[in-house]
Amino acid sequence: MTVQPIRLFGDPVLRTPADPVVDFDAELRKLVADLTDTMREQNGAGLAAPQLGVGLRVFTFDVDDMLGHLVNPVLEFPDEEEQDGPEGCLSIPGLYFDTKRRQNVIAKGFSAHGDPVQIVGTGLMARCVQHETDHLDGVLFVDRLDAAGRKEAMKAIRQAEWYDQAAPPTVKLSPHALNNPFGLGR
Repeated sequence: MTVQPIRLFGDPVLRTPADPVVDFDAELRKLVADLTDTMREQNGAGLAAPQLGVGLRVFTFDVDDMLGHLVNPVLEFPDEEEQDGPEGCLSIPGLYFDTKRRQNVIAKGFSAHGDPVQIVGTGLMARCVQHETDHLDGVLFVDRLDAAGRKEAMKAIRQAEWYDQAAPPTVKLSPHALNNPFGLGR
């Protein structure tokens, strides 16, 4: 088991869009194993490579007894149905805020061996896939909150024991209309 340290809010790697994976090799498979081990050690539902300081488009998930990973994900939304509920993040430990997401998602990408993969998710799985894909775009879930929610979240983050005062907080808006169907963060 290779558990890695998780980067916390304020680390610039969390705000940097990740690069597409081009080499489906042993190094990628080790990254997937490290992501999986770290996610499971922290009891997370998902973990994206930037959270380990690696700027590649890959994440792992463990939702509804379904453990897996997705490389170079592309999301599609089959309908306009929404969900609103508590969301947290291993890079913002111990804090949860109600966050709007799409209820249903189709995520297409690849396995660590380069095989095509498709995930059809609803509810928690859809939330996880959207959350982790946001990480790959340099977007954190607190960026999706309305102005009052972001203000509350930023106050809670600044008061958290783990918060580093030397790393000033920033909010980034999602560059993808498709990933930001509610116009949140604008």
